[in-house]
Amino acid sequence: MQLVRQNEKSAMKRHRPFCLVLAALLVGAAASGCAGGADEGTGRGHEQVAGQPGAEAAQAGPAAAEAKAKAKAEQLKRQVAARVAVAKKWGLAKVPLAAPAPPAKKPHITTREGFEVEGGEKLPPVFTTVPTKERIVFLTMDDGAEKDPELLRMMSELNIPYSAFLSDYEVSDDYGYFKDMQARGVTLNNHTLNHRYLPGLSEEDQRREICGSQDKIEKFLGKRPTLFRPPYGNYNGATLRIAKSCGIKAVPLWAAEAFPDHMEWREWDQDLHPGDIILTHFRGREDWDGSMADMIRNVMKTVTAKGYAVARLEDYV
Repeated sequence: MQLVRQNEKSAMKRHRPFCLVLAALLVGAAASGCAGGADEGTGRGHEQVAGQPGAEAAQAGPAAAEAKAKAKAEQLKRQVAARVAVAKKWGLAKVPLAAPAPPAKKPHITTREGFEVEGGEKLPPVFTTVPTKERIVFLTMDDGAEKDPELLRMMSELNIPYSAFLSDYEVSDDYGYFKDMQARGVTLNNHTLNHRYLPGLSEEDQRREICGSQDKIEKFLGKRPTLFRPPYGNYNGATLRIAKSCGIKAVPLWAAEAFPDHMEWREWDQDLHPGDIILTHFRGREDWDGSMADMIRNVMKTVTAKGYAVARLEDYV
C-alpha cells in the first residue's frame, strides 16, 4: 500500500497597579459585608480598624502577590535555562517546542479516504494524521531491534513523548528494556509477533500474529495494547476484524518517516501538517549511518524548525 497523504509562548501577565488591587480588595470586602456581615437590627456592617487582622491582610495582599509573581518568574527563568542546557547537552541547536495541553475530549478519528475496507464502518479506523488544528506531530517507533539505553535517557531528559509499536521476535530477548521505557511514560503497542505480511496469511495465522502479540505484551509488559500497526502498513478486512476482536481500538499508520540523516515524506507536498504521525524504527549503526540519538537530533531539528511540537499520541487517540 502506498501511503499518501506552538511556537512555545511563555508570557507573564502584568500585575495590576497597587491602587487597583487595593480598590478591588476594598470593593470585595464591602460587598461581603453587605451580603452577610451586618449587625442584627441596625443593618450596619462590621468596620475594619487599623490593627485588626483583616486590615493587615488587605495591606499585605499586594505585596504578597508581587512576591509570588517574582518567585514564579524566577522559577520559569530557571526552567527555561534548564531546557536550554539539556538541549545543548544532547546536541540540539534549538530547544524543542512544548506541546499544548491535550484536549479534554479526544478528537473523533475516522479511516482515511482510500484506506477503507469493505464493511469497515465498525472496525478500528486506519489513519495517518490525527484531526487537530494545533501545530503538533506524533513520534512513533517500530519493531524493537535496537535497545539503546542512550535513547531512554535522551527522551526522558528532553521530555519528548513517543509511542512504541513492538514486534515480539525483536523484543523478547530483553523485555526489561521496554519495561524501563514503559516506566518512563511510553505506551507499548502491537506490531505483531513476527512482522509478517498480513494480507498474505490465512485468518488463523493473522489471529496468531495479532492476538498472540496482544497476549505477549500483556503477559510480559503488563498492559494489553489498544493501538496496532500492521507491518509495512499492509492489511485487509480480516486484519482489522481480528484486531478488533482482541482489543484493538485504532490503527495509526504514518505520514512521514525519520532517519538519522533525512526525512521521507508520504504526502504530495513533502511537508508536515498538524496531527501528522511520524514513523521511525529502533535501529542502530548496523542498519543506519548513525545512532538512535542521531535520528532524534535529525527529526527534532526538522520538527522544531517547522514550528511544531511533539505531543503524546495516546492523549489524542
